[in-house]
Amino acid sequence: MSPWRIKDFRKRFNLAALHKSTGRYSEAEPLLKLALEQRKRLLGEEHTDVATSLNNLAKLYESTGRYSEAEPLLKLALELSKRLLGDNHPDVAISLNNLAALYRYRGRYRKAKPLFEQALTICEQTLGVSHPTTMTIRANYASFLREAYH
Repeated sequence: MSPWRIKDFRKRFNLAALHKSTGRYSEAEPLLKLALEQRKRLLGEEHTDVATSLNNLAKLYESTGRYSEAEPLLKLALELSKRLLGDNHPDVAISLNNLAALYRYRGRYRKAKPLFEQALTICEQTLGVSHPTTMTIRANYASFLREAYH
């Protein structure tokens, strides 16, 4: 992909992230959808950046309570990441964490727990216990445990 197209993706994503962080979800959604479609067209369906875009759009849907729309995107992102990167890659852990968080929000604790555990194990083994991603997933899991079991 040419450098100008990469910059275009980054600009779109940054603008979408800004809109999302300020609660302007309706402005973020078309940018995230466009980024996903362009990545699919330019990189092909089987690319890790497509999985990232799926996760980003799903997290927006989750933020707006559109869980039924988020779930299939998160599952697809997880499947794609596993297929392209293997079962023990940090990006797979992030996808597992995202799907676990969705299940948590929906009160599906039995489905969330093993996903959080798997994500944490992958991060501890591949990134180490002090890595920021590992610490974030550990905090998410701890918060989940407090909520689900208290």
